[in-house]
Parts: sequence; structure tokens; C-alpha cells
Amino acid sequence: MSAISDFYRVKGDKIVCTLCRHYCQLKDGQVGVCGVNKNSGGKLETLVYGKVSALNVDPIEKKPLYHFLPGSTALSIGTVGCNFKCPFCQNWQISQSKEFDKSYNLTPQEIVDLALKYKSKTIAYTYNEPTIFYPFAKDVALLAKKKGLKNIFVSNGFETPEVIEDMVGVIDAFNIDIKGFNSSYYKKVLKGGLDGVLDTLKRLKEKNFWVETTTLIVPGDNDSDEELSKIANFIAKELDVDTPWHISAFHPDYKVLDKDSTPLETLKRAYEIGKDAGLNYIYMGNVALPSNTICPKCNNILIERVGYKIVKNDIVDGRCKYCNEKIAGVWK
Repeated sequence: MSAISDFYRVKGDKIVCTLCRHYCQLKDGQVGVCGVNKNSGGKLETLVYGKVSALNVDPIEKKPLYHFLPGSTALSIGTVGCNFKCPFCQNWQISQSKEFDKSYNLTPQEIVDLALKYKSKTIAYTYNEPTIFYPFAKDVALLAKKKGLKNIFVSNGFETPEVIEDMVGVIDAFNIDIKGFNSSYYKKVLKGGLDGVLDTLKRLKEKNFWVETTTLIVPGDNDSDEELSKIANFIAKELDVDTPWHISAFHPDYKVLDKDSTPLETLKRAYEIGKDAGLNYIYMGNVALPSNTICPKCNNILIERVGYKIVKNDIVDGRCKYCNEKIAGVWK
């Protein structure tokens, strides 16, 4: 098991949780913003350790990861709780819950055994924010590594520098949300922090993790040309033009039931904004449109997708079959 002492420090009569950038200072018996990490007798206790609330075998494209072992499946697990309070959360039943008693109790070994049983190449920590259950995820991931499996984090990007450092050699790939480009919106509406997310993304790239990004476009919140341009240009300039950007359609959910779903025209507009910023790989999600991977050099379709199913893959040894251009990603 992971040394939980790696994820907190003592400060007087409190402990400081170092799993996420809230850095909650907890008195004995107190629980952090996430609702699942507690000061128990001067030590950090992850209350959801082994308590799996959601478990599925998913196409890796559903995470979404389009440039990481395409066509494979990921054993996907989540617990409950979150360190953000997004009012439009589409997994709010578990992310905003603190009820553990109806969860599965699974050991790290049992999870790895399930991944092997269902012939998944990866284990994805997803559905709710995995950073808050990283001590559990790490134990699963280290066992998975021994069996040749890879590990994926689908995250809001609020990991601390300490945790990012710890993830080297443990986690292989990330999909990180960029939920907007407005610090006030992140703080007041999402109860997170934009600067922390952007810093996380840059650190992950510096550490050579495979990174893809997702923006859920919420009408009236983050759908202006200005904001979408800021997101696209940050990815292109601060990460790189080969970092995939998934732009996904919002649908009314949780506390946001008074907005319409994202119009198709908005996604197409975001796509063009991303292209103008120089991004090579942009994908529209939650809509019935093609989501193909196109060679940035010769413009041939390399991976053709119908929904989450791959019907053609013309990437050979990481290169375009037609012009030999290197295609960014992890292909085997």
C-alpha cells in the first residue's frame, strides 16, 4: 500500500492535505473540501479507499483519449466525491455524493484481476475526480504496471506539484478539463482555480505524460470567441499544437437545467477557432458528427470513428500510412 504520509504534512495541531491544490488544513476529525479525505488522529485517511461506486469496461475513446492505444478498452473505476462543485456536472450522482455504504469494496488486486479478465489494456480512474482518491489509485496502478497494464487519469487538473511528481512512472496518460479561461468563473462557479489547472497541464507536459484536453462548452458560460480562443491558444503555445483538444456539447443536468444543449454551430465555431490557433487534432464530442484523426501534413483520414468504434486505422508504427508524417500519441 502507498505510504499515506506522502500526501499530507503536519502544521501545528492540523494536517495539510497535499492531494489537491486546495491544500485543506484539517483539524482532527475534519474532512476536506472533497468530502473524502479526513484527519484521523493526526494522519490523513482516504475514506473511499477500496470503495468503488462505478466500474465499467469502456472504449478508451470514451474517456476521451483518441491518441492513446486507440481501439482498446479501459477498465474504468470511480469512487465518490470531488474537489470542484461544477453545477452542470454530468456525473453529479457520485461526484457530489459522500455516501460510501452502497459502493463495492474492492482491493487493488481485485481491480487488476478484472482488467486482465476483460482484456483491457488500461485502467482509467474517472467518473469522479481521481486526484482525491490517488492513494487508492496509486496502489491499483502499481500492481497494474507489474502486469503490463497502463493507467489513465481523467481529471479536472487540480493536482498538486507534489502529486504530479509522485505520478511519474505510475500514471501514463491524462485527459484534463479546461472548463473555461476565466479565473473568476473557476473560483466562484466551479470552486476551483484556473491558474492551478494551467500549471498542472504545463507540468504534465514537462514530465512527458501523454496529455489530451477537454472543454465542455456551456452556453453563456465559456462559449464566446474570446474565451475559446484563449483556451486554444494556451494549448497551442503553452503545451503544443499536437495536444488533442476535445470540444464537447453540454446537455442540461444537475443544477443547470435552464440552459439549452450546446448548438452544433457552436462546436463547429470552436473547431475553426482551434484550427486558427494551429491545433492539429480537434475532436467534437457528444454529437453525431465524425470524429476522425486526420494527418496534419497530407490531410488523409488516418483513424475513422463511428461513435466510439474505430472502423479504420491507417497509422503504422506511429506514422501516417500515406506520407510517413509522425503522428503524436501512444500507439502500442
